[in-house]
Amino acid sequence: MTDSPASAVKPGAWLTGRSTYKRPLAYAEVSAGDPRIARAINLVSYEAELLDRKEYHAWQELYTSDAHYVVPIDPEVEDFENHLNMIYDDDKMRRLRVVRLTEGFAIAAVDAANTVRTLGRFVPAEVGDDEVTVRAAQILVAYKRGDYHIWAADLEVVVRFGENPPDDRIAKKVIRLVDSQASTPAAGFLL
Repeated sequence: MTDSPASAVKPGAWLTGRSTYKRPLAYAEVSAGDPRIARAINLVSYEAELLDRKEYHAWQELYTSDAHYVVPIDPEVEDFENHLNMIYDDDKMRRLRVVRLTEGFAIAAVDAANTVRTLGRFVPAEVGDDEVTVRAAQILVAYKRGDYHIWAADLEVVVRFGENPPDDRIAKKVIRLVDSQASTPAAGFLL
């Protein structure tokens, strides 16, 4: 390969902002046809459906009591407890959020947006007999008062298996918004 002016440009130099994560991403090299991966994908998809239907009480029961639901500001952060996050909910905070969304005391609950989530690009990151970590892409379209808002995110979800698929639970969900470090409009719904 010769050193032409085009090859002298640093890779990615023409890109602005965050183009890729700097943190290493694991890949379990397990087929999506593996029953454990299928169970995880089914649970994550069911969670999205519950959120779109505003079935928040059923949604919160999909989580383990020790689970965290996180929307970090810095997409590279893994230590969520010691960094600023848009959302960092444990069981108590998830339940309080559901109360606000369902009892009508929050303005976000009174005039809640209609949402549709599209999930894809499922990648098994860690696969065990008791637990699976999958990454996925999510596009959320919210419609409220004649306006559409689009939220794009990378998801990381840890699914802990129960005795049977209906007993599977989410042990951790991290939603890394692609624009998390920019000014983001308020979201009166769960991502």
